[in-house]
Amino acid sequence: MRNLKLIVGIAVGLLLSLSIITPALPEKIIWASTQLVPAHERAFVIGELLPPFKEETGIEVEFVGLLYPELADRLEAEQLAHKVTIGVIGELHGGLDLFASKEFLEDLAKLPELPERTFIPTLEKFSYLYGIKAYVPWMQATYVMVVNKKAFEYLPDGLTSDDVIKGTYKWTYTALLEWAKKLKEATGTPQLGFPAAPKGLWHRFLHGYLYPAFTGAQVKNFNSPEAVEMWSYLRELWEYVHPASTTWASMAEPLLRGEVLLAWDHTARIKDAIVQRPEDFVVVPVPVGPKGRGFILVVVGLAIPKGAPNIDASWKLIEYLTRPEVQTLVLEKVGFFPTVEEAAGKVPAGALRILAEGVTAQTGAPYALVAMIPSLGPLSGEFTALYREAFERIVLKGEDIQSVIADIGPRIMKLFEEAGAPLPPPDAGS
Repeated sequence: MRNLKLIVGIAVGLLLSLSIITPALPEKIIWASTQLVPAHERAFVIGELLPPFKEETGIEVEFVGLLYPELADRLEAEQLAHKVTIGVIGELHGGLDLFASKEFLEDLAKLPELPERTFIPTLEKFSYLYGIKAYVPWMQATYVMVVNKKAFEYLPDGLTSDDVIKGTYKWTYTALLEWAKKLKEATGTPQLGFPAAPKGLWHRFLHGYLYPAFTGAQVKNFNSPEAVEMWSYLRELWEYVHPASTTWASMAEPLLRGEVLLAWDHTARIKDAIVQRPEDFVVVPVPVGPKGRGFILVVVGLAIPKGAPNIDASWKLIEYLTRPEVQTLVLEKVGFFPTVEEAAGKVPAGALRILAEGVTAQTGAPYALVAMIPSLGPLSGEFTALYREAFERIVLKGEDIQSVIADIGPRIMKLFEEAGAPLPPPDAGS
């Protein structure tokens, strides 16, 4: 017995000595994200974004870039197995909405308040899903209008440059039509441009801008009297749209070449024009329609899965990623816009500030009808193709409006039924 006690004592002593000379393993969390996955963006995350966080907190972050279906499959598998390895999720609103509906996410309302940052109210509102605070708004992007300042010389009566820049009630689609007419009359050429080529994002304007602005919904009012009015308007407007629009996939080059003075496109696709000639352009909110100012908001959120292994470390990472100075760095490096108001003062003067101010103006402008891109998985391509089909048949080929929308409307609704997906905002009454 005495020998046994001696052996045990020696073993305990060895373990204690090892604990003194062997450093504790650093905390580690997995950040699974569908965003910042392309090679150059991933390099930024690993090489610039995360090292200061590890230096400050001692927490090591493994960044795992995943495709949308991959993240959904992994998260569901971990939840069902009750073996969660993911600490933080970076995902679009649509995906987080789906995860929250399945009760896969922690309620972040129970965690400490994030200090010294004010999230843009529109974004904060969307982060509450199914009775919980499902995510923290992390990044945003959108589609805006760009105005060459020369175009302000041809404004229609009753509309000022201030109305356009601030997005007042006078900046309407009727005013856009009148402005486009006046520009064509003055210059002899249509001066309004859209990225309507097959690889352009024209379909986003149709389902996320015009439809909400004229009908109050992206989908459920596709075949409605208000939709007939919308398509009639677009037919008239198209007479003043540059004919090369159907060949343009993005609007930066046409703006820089002076082929158009007004254009609409994704912020990432007009960025080069602003960067190269910031003194010539201003980014402004889109016009208001009969039902409001419809616009797409691409919102990326940060969430914590239920059962995450280290919620405290996960929350520290979310706190870090939403700091104003970190959000500004993300804007500078990869072009996603901040979600906190305090970041605006940290954006350097020049092209980035012009873009940031335009995006913030649109997000905060009155009469907002925010549209989220629907999450339909493999059926997403069919969804956008149907809006393009309607445009081609009605505007380019001159088919009867009512006949076309009566044909296409049920086909769009069927996609949502097949995907088991809810109708996207503002259809859902947001």
